[in-house]
This record gives sequence, structure tokens and C-alpha cells, in this order.
Amino acid sequence: MFYETRTNNHGLPYDPFKSCVTPRPIGWISTIGTDGINNLAPYSQFQNLTFDPPYVMFSANQNTEGHRKDSVVNAEAVGEFVYNMATYDLREAVNISAQEFPS
Repeated sequence: MFYETRTNNHGLPYDPFKSCVTPRPIGWISTIGTDGINNLAPYSQFQNLTFDPPYVMFSANQNTEGHRKDSVVNAEAVGEFVYNMATYDLREAVNISAQEFPS
């Protein structure tokens, strides 16, 4: 079955696609740019892929200006990123770090 959430009149206030997998844990993805500047951003689209060898992936849309997010630019340029568990006790910091800041 194919269900296009953007065109079907589901009557919900938000696109229901993000609720297809729940609970959806939030992971902080940390990267370092080629300029040595650290970046920390929350992502809910991440997953372990395999354990031998161990692979973790995250998926990012573009920012509000249509550009690639710093996490993606840094991970591709440097070749690494770190997944960090964003726990309930860190929820306020996670929300703050979700804002769109200049690079």
C-alpha cells in the first residue's frame, strides 16, 4: 500500500509520517567541521544498520534556506560523526539545540 501523507486529506494538524515509528528516540549527532568547530544537533531519523561491521546512519533534510545541514557537511568532509543518546533529563538542551543557528 502507498499512502502519500502530503496529498491525502488525513485531517491531522501535522504530517502523520513522523508518527509511523514510535517511540522515536532522539539522538544528538556531533560532528567537527574542517575548521575545527564542533557541532551538535538532534536527529530523530537515525538507525543502526548492522553490527559486523558496525554501521550507524542518520538522515537529514535541508535547512529552511534549502541548504545542506552542518551535520551532513561536516560528516562528509571529515568522514565521521558520533551518535549521542539524548536522554529525558537533557530534553531542554535538546530542544534548544534544535534551533537553526548560523554555521
